[in-house]
Amino acid sequence: MMKIRVLPALQDNYMYLLIDPVTKDAAVVDPVEPDKVIAAVQEEGVTLKTILTTHHHWDHAGGNTNLVAKMKSLNVYGGDDRIGSLTNMVKHGDTFNIGNLNIKCLATPCHTSGHICYYVTSSADDQAVVFTGDTLFLGGCGRFFEGTAQQMYTALIEILGKLPDSTQVYCGHEYTLQNLKFGNHVEPNNQDIQDKISWAKLKREESLPTVPSTIEEEKKINPFMRVNHPDVQKFAGCTEGVATMGNLRQVKDNFK
Repeated sequence: MMKIRVLPALQDNYMYLLIDPVTKDAAVVDPVEPDKVIAAVQEEGVTLKTILTTHHHWDHAGGNTNLVAKMKSLNVYGGDDRIGSLTNMVKHGDTFNIGNLNIKCLATPCHTSGHICYYVTSSADDQAVVFTGDTLFLGGCGRFFEGTAQQMYTALIEILGKLPDSTQVYCGHEYTLQNLKFGNHVEPNNQDIQDKISWAKLKREESLPTVPSTIEEEKKINPFMRVNHPDVQKFAGCTEGVATMGNLRQVKDNFK
């Protein structure tokens, strides 16, 4: 089975160390604090070979060049030439391996035009995870800085939403309670959201991360993955998914 070590960074970012326990090969997702990554690599006794960059924003890609300088011969994957120290430009559907782990690149442009999510499966079992950067958060989604409602609809509903329900979701930030507060505003009668708020509060009181969630859970609690649900469309004053996506994001951008 794969091992994932959650590495909190900056104020509310998450980096992830992805390990194949058999080969001891490892990759790191969005290593904005290289020294923390190096310490974790040493503690785990693994060989870091790869950087997986979700998008070019500084708080995700800003550590690449420093980490490459400190740990030679790293492959840096990403979908945007604005990513520092990029060695492997990828596109939707590209695949490669980290030890025995299979990586599939999912292009999800919107937050940025070159955003990539990384879907990881293990040859040894049915375990699957997806690193979603700032496209899909627990209970929310990223702002549409370089894209459209149609693009985010495609990303969340037609790409990420089609992954197996059991897929674990590791996102780029600890925004869970803020997102669930908005979700409860959209669907005040959604018991799944209320239960998740209670759970998340307990986690954060203990300074523990709320990641991962699952695709199945996101379909129950995340309004941006529920844009085809009648209650969410009613809130948005829309009758179809893309318009609902756009309206929700606009309301969320101004939600306190």
